[in-house]
Amino acid sequence: MRIKEIIIDGFKSYSTRTLIDNFDPMFNAITGLNGSGKSNILDAICFVMGISKVSLIRVEKMQELVYKNGNAGVTKASVTLTFDNSNREFSPAGFEEEKQISVTRAIENNKVKCYINGKVETQERVRNLFLSVKLNVNNPHFLIMQGHITKTINYKP
Repeated sequence: MRIKEIIIDGFKSYSTRTLIDNFDPMFNAITGLNGSGKSNILDAICFVMGISKVSLIRVEKMQELVYKNGNAGVTKASVTLTFDNSNREFSPAGFEEEKQISVTRAIENNKVKCYINGKVETQERVRNLFLSVKLNVNNPHFLIMQGHITKTINYKP
């Protein structure tokens, strides 16, 4: 299971629907100028995967994930990850027959809704989907978030 595309809409610095696709199956890099939204793409991925501490994606409250805190006419934020699931050996439990899997997490009026392939699901069900393929965004070693790199480099063996 690998990322095929990301759709970010109203999330942090992305005020309008933004599609990121054409991912390479082996290696991808996010590059750009300071302030162009690179870290927000990683934050969006962590948001969909169900990160439990929003402080790790550089906000204090869920409402801060909405573009300009919802004060610029954008009242909802959503992120969709679409995965190529054609390799059944690495498919999440219960999704072996799906060629692709779409996972969406949205926030509106401080309420979070999750969807798998367009169907409303619980946050726990989404978390279990990722755990079944050994992806745990809440593991402190899953991803070194912005602001934690120096701390990680300074760890002793």
